[in-house]
Amino acid sequence: MAEVPLVEVDEGVNSSGALLVSCFPSVGFVGSIVAHFLVEKLELELVGGIRHPKLPPVCLVQDGKPLPPVRFYAGEPICNMEKCDKVVLIASEIQVPPDLSLPLSSGLIDWIVQSGVGSTIMVDSFAHGIDSSHSIFDDDEAMDSMFGIGSTDSSHEVLKGIGIPLLKQGVVGGITGVMMGECRRRGIDALAILAESDGEVGQGVIPDARAAARIIGCLDGLLPAVHLDPEPLMEEAQRIESQIREMMSLHVNPPQDSGGAPTGMYG
Repeated sequence: MAEVPLVEVDEGVNSSGALLVSCFPSVGFVGSIVAHFLVEKLELELVGGIRHPKLPPVCLVQDGKPLPPVRFYAGEPICNMEKCDKVVLIASEIQVPPDLSLPLSSGLIDWIVQSGVGSTIMVDSFAHGIDSSHSIFDDDEAMDSMFGIGSTDSSHEVLKGIGIPLLKQGVVGGITGVMMGECRRRGIDALAILAESDGEVGQGVIPDARAAARIIGCLDGLLPAVHLDPEPLMEEAQRIESQIREMMSLHVNPPQDSGGAPTGMYG
């Protein structure tokens, strides 16, 4: 079996009953924009990261400080989900190699169980007409669809409560797909929110602030600390979008001869 990634979180962090929000790379950088927004607005602190030899050999640099490619943040805003009085956020701008998806998911789920996390939300996005790990059946011609996936009946009720329809048919790949499948298999409460992104612009590699803003709007019902009207919300999303563009320009991905790691942030 592949080596399980090492999850390192500060000992002083109490994750019991926390709401875990997972934001891995997605079409339109939606997950990254949501993660940056939540870190700022909820005043979350960096508390850990993940180590594994197959993760790209890079660090992200922000304000002169090196950051691990997969990071944990934590804080104590008030949320409206059962058992939840604190938030833990997983953030990454680095595409996880496909052969690492299962061991990384297993390592994260083991940590979720051991730390007593209350509920898990995975933020993701999809687009039609581009090469993607997701294949979503969407009979709505509008470009602002949103869908939810729940591993348990209670997570279906949470999605219903925030107005997100369940995905009726499709294939969800990558970390989101593997995590959701494993959570259902192990009886762990988890849900995923997928927003339709504009895949026609830049083939999905141009930051999509509008799709991110729709997800943030849904999270508003679970995280009262995120209270913004639609227009200010878009202004904030666009500002964070510019930060993501700057990170893109830094070429954070390793070259092709670096252990076979992918050079494209989104494959």
